[in-house]
Amino acid sequence: MLAVLSGGIFAVPCGIYAQSAPRTVSGTVTDAATGEPLIGATVQVKGVTIGTTTDLNGMFSINLPANRKTLLFSYVGYEAQEIAVGRENYLNVALKQDANALDEVVVVGYGQQKKGMLVSSVQSIAPAELRMPSSSLSTGFAGRLAGVIAVQRNGQPGADQADFWIRGISTFGSATKPLIILDGVAIDANELNGLDPEIIESFSVLKDATATALYGSRGANGVMIVTTKNGKNLDKPVINFRFETALSTPTSRPETVDAVTYMQMYNESVLTRGTGQIPYTQAKIDGTRAGSNKYIYPDVDWYDEMFKNLAVNENFNFNIRGGSSRVDYFMSATVRHEEGMLKNLSRDYFSYNNNYSVWRYAFQNNVNVNLTKSTKVSLKINTQLRDTHGPVKSSENIFGMIMNGNPADMPITFPDDPTVNHIRWGGKAMVKNPVAEMVTGYKDEFQSVLNANLSLDQNFDFITEGLSASALISFKNYSYTQTSRSAGYNSYEISGTHTGDDGLEDYDLEIRGNEQSTTLATSSSTDGDRKIYIQGMINYNRSFGRHDVSAMVVYNQEETALGNPGSLFSSLPKRKQGLAGRLTYGYDNRYLIEANFGYNGSENFAEGRRFGFFPSVAVGYVVSQEKFWAPIKKAVSYFKLRGSYGLVGNDSEETRFMYMSDLSLSGAGYTTGADGEYTLSGPVYNRFENKKITWETGEKLNVGVDLQFYNRLNVMVDLFQEVRSGIFLERGTVPAFLGTATTKVYGNLGKVRNRGLDLSMDYTHQIGKDFFISAKGTFTFARNRVLEQDEPDYLQYPNLSRVGRSVNSFLLYEAQRLFIDNNEVKYSPEQLLGGEIMAGDIKYVNQPDANGNYDNTINSNDRIYAGYPEVPEIVYGFGFSAQWKGLDFSVFFQGTANTSLVMSGFHPFGINNNVKRNVMQFVADDYWSESNPNIYAAYPRLSVVEYGNNTVASTYWLRDASFLKLKNAEIGYTYKKMRFYISGSNLLTFSKFKLWDPEQGGGSGLKYPTQRVFNIGIQMTL
Repeated sequence: MLAVLSGGIFAVPCGIYAQSAPRTVSGTVTDAATGEPLIGATVQVKGVTIGTTTDLNGMFSINLPANRKTLLFSYVGYEAQEIAVGRENYLNVALKQDANALDEVVVVGYGQQKKGMLVSSVQSIAPAELRMPSSSLSTGFAGRLAGVIAVQRNGQPGADQADFWIRGISTFGSATKPLIILDGVAIDANELNGLDPEIIESFSVLKDATATALYGSRGANGVMIVTTKNGKNLDKPVINFRFETALSTPTSRPETVDAVTYMQMYNESVLTRGTGQIPYTQAKIDGTRAGSNKYIYPDVDWYDEMFKNLAVNENFNFNIRGGSSRVDYFMSATVRHEEGMLKNLSRDYFSYNNNYSVWRYAFQNNVNVNLTKSTKVSLKINTQLRDTHGPVKSSENIFGMIMNGNPADMPITFPDDPTVNHIRWGGKAMVKNPVAEMVTGYKDEFQSVLNANLSLDQNFDFITEGLSASALISFKNYSYTQTSRSAGYNSYEISGTHTGDDGLEDYDLEIRGNEQSTTLATSSSTDGDRKIYIQGMINYNRSFGRHDVSAMVVYNQEETALGNPGSLFSSLPKRKQGLAGRLTYGYDNRYLIEANFGYNGSENFAEGRRFGFFPSVAVGYVVSQEKFWAPIKKAVSYFKLRGSYGLVGNDSEETRFMYMSDLSLSGAGYTTGADGEYTLSGPVYNRFENKKITWETGEKLNVGVDLQFYNRLNVMVDLFQEVRSGIFLERGTVPAFLGTATTKVYGNLGKVRNRGLDLSMDYTHQIGKDFFISAKGTFTFARNRVLEQDEPDYLQYPNLSRVGRSVNSFLLYEAQRLFIDNNEVKYSPEQLLGGEIMAGDIKYVNQPDANGNYDNTINSNDRIYAGYPEVPEIVYGFGFSAQWKGLDFSVFFQGTANTSLVMSGFHPFGINNNVKRNVMQFVADDYWSESNPNIYAAYPRLSVVEYGNNTVASTYWLRDASFLKLKNAEIGYTYKKMRFYISGSNLLTFSKFKLWDPEQGGGSGLKYPTQRVFNIGIQMTL
């Protein structure tokens, strides 16, 4: 006994010593199935407030204090693990994915839901996938988010955001965009585009009625929910920074002809129509070809003179994350600089820069304080600043000047004259000098947006388990200031030529018009608004054995007021109110049901019609949870069926108080007196009242399936339909004889059906020990049709009716080809579209009326709806990534289909004989002429002035705008806590349309081109 006791006495101190010595434990956390490192996994010491997160390699290092031997490992979507640490100081931890993902949390309207309980259509994306070398977050949407249709129309710095829609378009006008929620509060698309992916914790898209009904009228067009990162209970703060520098170059450029080609074509256009004397002599053409005096014989490529092919951009983000069990925090700062592709020609003439320079600053500060074990206060502040410098003219105006200035009529400038104190710009009657227009002034803009959210969360488990409540108040302030400085310029024209003393040809100059002041004049403007949002919510979430029950009710209201209203009407604050609720029930993670409602009030309707009720219901069935599924569960790991039906509403923010008349006291003028010698102003109605106008209502149906094969391949497919009725429209059937003139009358006058499919797939696989591959793809198809619209009586000409057509379809004349000869013109239907018709002009199809009769005349009644809509019906994307040890590589392709564009605004020469616009190269390459009588030429017979017959919107200018792009490619290498990478975006474009980037849409292509970007960056975690 003594011996045993003595051994015990001596043994105890040794044991105490072994357990009390603090030490450092490190290791890696990986995916058990793929072996891929898990970045940002949480590692905590059980029982104390010590923790850390894994780095870019999935590695961690943590201090294990005395008398503690258990570590907790967790990661979203994975089963948590507890590991008792023995004598080892290095751990390899493999976390298993929940095969059915039942416990993974998905952000939904006003909260979160377990993915296993989800019966609505929700698409989530990892924030890292949205990281693009662009200043706008939305440029990464297309092809990456199933159900989202996105197109980028512009490449201008600070304005390169994409236009996007959730499941296409279901209504008319501009009220088609989705609701965007940041940390529980609505923001606009500009604020969304200013977010850095580094601050985003989750990004979800709510698509069907069950997902969006809670937002009532605000969520009619779908909802995007963005949640920013919070702090964590960590042993020490985690610091992350990223720096990138990029070179951008245009994906395409407009090609115009040289001066010799221009003059020859202009002369030909005069001769081919017999409209007068040719303006360009052979001597002028020969002198230009010979490269003689550049002032007498100019040959100016305005694009090359005004634009450069390379711009440099930089981006920097710094964020820190940390905290304790009482207080946690996340703070981020982003600085981004972009420059434009305008040559800084002002530097040559003035003391300022005319190129675009955009500085963006974004700050996110999130703090959570646990006042007690059941009470938490959170403050989230998002601040965005944008400082823009650029030309006074808009980018479209500047690019359009390339068409307005031809290469042959004037140089950029003439040599300085010491007798005048201004620049002698080249000029011509009815023609503006593009360079002078670009450089004689600049504009500075400053925008700031502050969104501050203060919330209180109270857990009432001490009353009953699962009960909680929260309150939120949000304040937004937006301000905008613009200062423009511009001056006139003096243009000169050669009045005659002569032989100089040196025997060379010389010229005489004269100023055009009166001398203009070249002193910069200043103008400024301001704008802004502020919004206050209040929300209160009660939640109940509890499990009883196999039964899962949750309920939620939320009240919200908001008020928006303009900071600088221009009238009494616009000074009235906009107000909204809403009440929403959700009830869910699940049995055994197999049988699921959810009911939602939104009850919203709007100021836009008369008393008695201001509130709308929008309910929805959804059911789900997890077939793979059944016992009979066990034999194939290894192959088909997960199988869920779900369906939803519900109503959504829209109250249109385009026009306020539509139920009231709008009267202008001096909107019309009239004359009186015996001889009409008195002119007076009088009142006029801008809008007639309609007290019966009410909510636009959408009836949404969704059927979906979620599948997982071999725990690796995930597939989500949804079929959807929405019928939007009572759409707000201006009446199109008010007869002119009623004398309403331009007075508007609004009503619930339209109906649109939108249906389609969206699909997403992702796959991961491990090959060997160190090689991992993954693939992802999405497909979205959305087609709308107008079912009802208040339009004129088209019984005689049904081809003009919009009913049965797409909302964004094109109404065009149907071109057959070009006329073969004048004899064919003579015996064809008379074309009354403008100009004398000749061989080589466009020949149109005479459309029959409702009775099958032809009037043998081509006029506005012969138009048809043709082509696909401007907004693509199909958007898709697919990508592949691979990783071997520290090396990684990824590519992503994105494309569109079923979309068209109509070319316009590129026609050469001008609207009259005095205007001599430029000529696009594709016109010169293939136009009809006596020497090229091709009836399918790219361009018809030339004319000095625009002939309406050849320039009206017609199928001759209709083009397939479908494309496939290598949207992004990246290669990187991770070494310890640093990652180096090189990436590129918009690298390749495959399309039938070759003249410019088809994603930019129709027109002339003379707009700021989308950019091909080459990016190099470094990321470090400390």
